[in-house]
Amino acid sequence: MKTLTLSFSIIVITEFVLGNFANGFIALVNCIDWAKRKKISSADGILTALVVSRIGLLWIILINWYLTVLNPALCSLKVRIIVHIAWAISNHYNIWLATSLSIFYLFKIANFSSLVFLHLKWRVKHVLFMILLGASFFLPFQVAVVSLKDSIQRNEYGGNITQKTKLRDILQLSHVTLITLANLIPFTMSLISFLLLIFSLWKHLKKMKCNGKGSQNPSTKVHIKAMQTVISFLLLLAIYFLTLISSVWSSKRQQNEQVLVLLQAFGILQPSVHSFILIWANRKLTKAFLPFLWPLRCWLKERK
Repeated sequence: MKTLTLSFSIIVITEFVLGNFANGFIALVNCIDWAKRKKISSADGILTALVVSRIGLLWIILINWYLTVLNPALCSLKVRIIVHIAWAISNHYNIWLATSLSIFYLFKIANFSSLVFLHLKWRVKHVLFMILLGASFFLPFQVAVVSLKDSIQRNEYGGNITQKTKLRDILQLSHVTLITLANLIPFTMSLISFLLLIFSLWKHLKKMKCNGKGSQNPSTKVHIKAMQTVISFLLLLAIYFLTLISSVWSSKRQQNEQVLVLLQAFGILQPSVHSFILIWANRKLTKAFLPFLWPLRCWLKERK
């Protein structure tokens, strides 16, 4: 294995381990809290479903990395189709559940006097359910296109080559279009949530200033933390989206190992790093996470 490929592979494995730890930790804390209280809040429910989908996504990315880089001989047509379908499903829920969480933060934290906003805020559970239900419209088409595209690429040299090449190009364009829509729509919704949170914070600070109160009150801190969480998701989603588009377009021609592993290293960044940000943004998760940091702090002091 080349030095550059080895370096990127180490990054992929490191992100995989850290991502599984962060997502598994969130799921464990929320499940224990659920068992104690016999109920779970909407935010914790969305968060738990999100981290479960991310654990699945991380394992699929690792399996795909193993099959394409370490053991291409095992990457048969059937295996490739199964991996790609599993990736499409887990990626779908990873993106849309994270977007739902951003929208949930908006409705729970922002304050607007608009009757439409207040109506949606009172029915936030129904709004999120309808968003997830509407997003599921893309999933069957993605699964169908992925399956057909892989089958056509495998059998394009049999029968009418010209006709199969045209069909392959149509499926490739459909694949790119679906991936673009499936990621651009949630990105736009999260961006709107972020902008509305900024506007809400600006109104809140203006009100505090008029009332002669300081800006460092609990409500302001909640606004800022929610904005930081949403903007981090937007940045990581933008990187993830560019990685997906690059992977889809480069699949039309021969990829070298370094480019392939580099794309996977960037692709695994979003489901890994964003989960640590979610831990930092959640008071309950932060409190449960601190005991894990104490041994590390002691070890660093001993090293010094």
